[in-house]
Amino acid sequence: MQRIHREQARKYAFDFRDEPLLKIQSGESVEIETYDASTGFFTSPSNKAIPANRPGFDRTPPLANPIAGPIHVAGAERGDTLAVTVEDILVDDYSWIATGPRRGPLGESTRWPELSGEYTTKIFQHTAGPSGTNRDGTLHFSDKIRWPITPFIGTLGVCPDREVTTSLDGQGEWGGNLDIRDVAPGNRILLPVFHPGALFCMGDVHASQGDTEFTGTAAETKATTRLKLELIKGRKTPWMRIEKPESIVAIHASRPLEVAVETATIMLMDWLIADYGFTPTDAYCLVSTCPDFRINVYQMCKIRRLEHVAGAEIPKRYLT
Repeated sequence: MQRIHREQARKYAFDFRDEPLLKIQSGESVEIETYDASTGFFTSPSNKAIPANRPGFDRTPPLANPIAGPIHVAGAERGDTLAVTVEDILVDDYSWIATGPRRGPLGESTRWPELSGEYTTKIFQHTAGPSGTNRDGTLHFSDKIRWPITPFIGTLGVCPDREVTTSLDGQGEWGGNLDIRDVAPGNRILLPVFHPGALFCMGDVHASQGDTEFTGTAAETKATTRLKLELIKGRKTPWMRIEKPESIVAIHASRPLEVAVETATIMLMDWLIADYGFTPTDAYCLVSTCPDFRINVYQMCKIRRLEHVAGAEIPKRYLT
């Protein structure tokens, strides 16, 4: 199995001009070691998110949220779909979150001055589970609070059509920094292809995250991932889609949030009509009446140009 090592996973843009780090065949699995979003800066509570102290923060935009890639998939062409199956994520021994002045929605809070006047870094230790690894391990928020590690890939996509977009705040139908907790082991991600070889990139693994990633930072961690990349020839996907074992999810990112929600719902309807034989009327009525239809708000934080990310989800049992 081909592999990208962590020191190679230090790019900060989805750039179609970059030489591929790997060239693979459709259906091949690859192993990718990733850095955390700080490229290894946060290792203890003493590492504060003070921009002047952080390497790469003298650049505009700052060098944060590194990714690995591109990966060239033989035979991929514009108009195809790249299907990315997340086979495994093994996170590091710790994760972190950082808050402080002008970070996130409460970075200028007067109600709670400690949020806007102090830089705070929390380090969360991970302990192994029954498997002896962090695949089924536990994240320790404090001495009293803990929960299962629920890892996912925060940033992934193909290189966009005509632009070069940062891995920090780039988003679009091609993917990007979307922080979707459903980009998780066992799920398949569908992405439109714009360039020969697809030119896939990924990074920014989270050990866990709450809905919206409210502070702008989740439980950020290093990881080793295994992904299978397959081509679906001649099929164009309008925006990122996710196939879970028991449901399908249509994704969209926009501002305000209601536009992301409405557009994701319309994209789910389009999926139902095109692939599952629903009439437009039935698809329209289904999303309004089905008690198991869900809107997921994955990311809604005030970080640079990031838009709000919504997913419209319906269980597969309604599709047959």
